[in-house]
Amino acid sequence: MTQLDQFLQRAEHLLARLEAVLPQSPAAIDWQAGTAFRWRKRNGIGSLQAVRQVATIALSDLQNIAPQKEQIEQNTLQFVRGRPANNVLLTGARGTGKSSLIKACLNQFAAQGLRLIEVDKEDLADLADIVDLIAGRPERFIIFCDDLSFEEGEHGYKALKVALDGSIAAQSDNVLIYATSNRRHLMPERMADNATYRNDESGDLHPGETVEEKISLSERFGLWVSFYPFKQDDYLAIAGHWLLHFGSTPEQVLAARGDALRWALQRGSRSGRVAWQFARDYAGKLHG
Repeated sequence: MTQLDQFLQRAEHLLARLEAVLPQSPAAIDWQAGTAFRWRKRNGIGSLQAVRQVATIALSDLQNIAPQKEQIEQNTLQFVRGRPANNVLLTGARGTGKSSLIKACLNQFAAQGLRLIEVDKEDLADLADIVDLIAGRPERFIIFCDDLSFEEGEHGYKALKVALDGSIAAQSDNVLIYATSNRRHLMPERMADNATYRNDESGDLHPGETVEEKISLSERFGLWVSFYPFKQDDYLAIAGHWLLHFGSTPEQVLAARGDALRWALQRGSRSGRVAWQFARDYAGKLHG
């Protein structure tokens, strides 16, 4: 083997090692692969990955949240029809259907061109890249941020502010942001924040800079939808709905009420999620 051959062989080995560590170009997006996508990063490069099996929940499956359902459905309908619509913040009690409502809207309007992109909080800094990626598409995209909350100084906070209403570029016409959170203002609120309030000469109360900063993000959502804990009868009605869904008879639903209440007591919650979990357990044992 000549010196030239040795040099070329070593060069090939070096290139192979470099290719293994250098970021790869993202694969082309198959927009026909599904109606929902996730933003995923590998070696620092983000890409959209199709969700092969989307949750099949329907709007009719969501019980005892009729006002919230009406607001979200109407806003989404406006959006898919190309009419003005708002970014949405869904806040309130856990397990009351916030995330499920967004998934149900996707199933309701997917045939009309609605698509969902789920983005984790850690990847919110990539929102501008995601919006640029889908800006020219004919579909209508909801960027979905689930269970969102921020601590002081997290970089995704400012990225979301800019994406909502803070960039020199206008928000793309085919994109909305829907976010769910247990915190109304998305950030922790402390007693010390109250000390920054001040009164002017007329007696009007004004928040200080700390409070202003904490509410500035949530105020950029055009539509706020609040969810509240369920009463006992609401919880039982939801459990009954899911028991029927899983094949139980009305008589079996009635007989399950006591077990449903004990299940909720053990879990310390009468949420819709707990009712669904009870129905799966009860129906699975009943029909097993």
